[in-house]
Amino acid sequence: MSFRPPQRPRVMGIVNVTPDSFSDGGRNDTVQAAVAHGLRLAEQGADILDIGGESTRPGATPVDVDTEIARTAPVIAGLRDAGWSGAISIDTMKPTVARIAMAAGANIWNDVTALSFAPDSVATAIALQCDVVLMHMQGRPQTMQDAPHYDDVVAEVADWLAVRAGEVMAAGLAPDRLWLDPGIGFGKTAAHNLALTRNLHRLAATGLPILYGASRKRTIQSIDPTATDAADRLGGSLALALEAARNGAAVIRVHDVRETVQALKVQAAMAIDGLP
Repeated sequence: MSFRPPQRPRVMGIVNVTPDSFSDGGRNDTVQAAVAHGLRLAEQGADILDIGGESTRPGATPVDVDTEIARTAPVIAGLRDAGWSGAISIDTMKPTVARIAMAAGANIWNDVTALSFAPDSVATAIALQCDVVLMHMQGRPQTMQDAPHYDDVVAEVADWLAVRAGEVMAAGLAPDRLWLDPGIGFGKTAAHNLALTRNLHRLAATGLPILYGASRKRTIQSIDPTATDAADRLGGSLALALEAARNGAAVIRVHDVRETVQALKVQAAMAIDGLP
């Protein structure tokens, strides 16, 4: 009998179609390059491709709706035309961008503002009947890292996400459409990010799937000051991904898909006795 590896968290591969994202801005800022990159991530084992046309790094400059649509919708359509049948998420806070993305072939709305950016965000999500990621963020990308403060970061983030999920469900979005994201690096210090990672099971206790994204983030540099280049943070990214998986993450959002998939497979296999 051949060995069948146990279930692991799904891996979401990042496709930034932006000139200014913190790790890979400008590398995939044409439709052709972004589609090719997405297909490479799919070959490496990505279960979901996350397409973003506006950087949300600390201090990022906002992008207008038309520019964001022009960056993302052709990439989503291009991935579908190229034969990708897996899940595609649109990383946007704008309802209009989400609507166009769904028409192009996306099926998940990944919103860093938890559907709070626009008055019609929740209604749009309900009308689209897509899966939605509700993320916690203290402040907005332009100011979120100025002075983040919590009395109890785990309790406050968990409570806020539970309340927000309740509000969205009460408005009419089905519970099986919702995911939660603690927002690692979004209005949080390194200590906050580590506390959330260690206690991710407290968010998972809601019963809603947890998306976790710490790939290449500055928290790793705060621990290893030599990692000034985001691309040099693979080891730290894997360590955080494995800890998140151990604590109940259902989806891990990453730049380095092949390495993360392999690490998660090995972690899951170590929990099984009697390997061949």
